[in-house]
Amino acid sequence: MTVFFIGAGPGDPDLITVKGARLVEQCPVVLYTGSLVPKEVVARAREDALVLSSEDMDLDQIVAVCRDAHGEGKDVARVQTGDLSIYSSLAETTRRLDEEGIDWKVVPGVSSFQASAAALGQELTLPEECQTIILSRASGRTPVPEKENLKSLAEHEATLCLFLSASLIRKVARELKEVYPGDWPIAVVEKASHPEQRILRGTLDTIVEQVEEAGIKATAMIIVSKVLGQTDFRDSRLYAAEFTHGFRKARVAASRCGAGHE
Repeated sequence: MTVFFIGAGPGDPDLITVKGARLVEQCPVVLYTGSLVPKEVVARAREDALVLSSEDMDLDQIVAVCRDAHGEGKDVARVQTGDLSIYSSLAETTRRLDEEGIDWKVVPGVSSFQASAAALGQELTLPEECQTIILSRASGRTPVPEKENLKSLAEHEATLCLFLSASLIRKVARELKEVYPGDWPIAVVEKASHPEQRILRGTLDTIVEQVEEAGIKATAMIIVSKVLGQTDFRDSRLYAAEFTHGFRKARVAASRCGAGHE
C-alpha cells in the first residue's frame, strides 16, 4: 500500500500530469485539497473510490485517513495543488507517515509560478539579463527567516516570484522600493490557468493601487523582474548559427555573427 502525493497543477484540470491522472483514476482512496483542487480532477476517480476533501482536516486527521487505508491494503491518491516541492506540507506529512511505517511516493506537478509565467507569455530568464529565479514569500502570519527578507533577496536582481503574498502587497512594494526604483516592473497573476484568471501589470509605484482596486487578496502570484516586457536583449547561444555544441556544429564563422560580443 502506498500514499501517492500528486501535484494537481495550478488550477486547469488538464494541467495534471498523465501519471497523476492515472493514479487518481486507479486508487481506491482519494484525499484532495477541496478548497483549491478543481472537482474535475477528482471526478476521474473510480465509482467505488472513497473520495474525501481535506479542506477542514488537520494533520492528525489526514494521517488517520492514510493509516486506515494502509490497514485495509489500499493505495491513497493525496491530491494537492501546484507542485509538492513548494509550500505543500509534504515534509510534515511524510515525516508522520515514516513514523507509521507507511510507504509514500511523490508525483510532481505544474507550479503556479510556471502557470503565471505562461499566462504572461514571459520567459523568466533572459540571456545576459537574468539567469536566476527566486521563489519565496513575504513574511506575514507565517514568518520567513530573517536572512530571506525581501530586501536581501531583491539585491540579487533575480526574477522574484512571491507565493502567498497578495494580501501583503503594500508591504511587498514598500520593502522592494528600498532596493529598486519605483518604475521597476511587477506583475500579479490571480488564479493562473483558471477560467477566471486575471493579470495586472505595473510598477512598484502603481501595483498597490491596481491590486486593491481589483480586490485581489489571495490565490495570486507576484512576479517582480526587470525581464518583464523586455524586448531589448541578446539572443542565447543555444540556437546561434556560429555556436557548436554536442548535437550541432557551427554553420557559419563566428566573426560573421558578431560572436565577439560574448
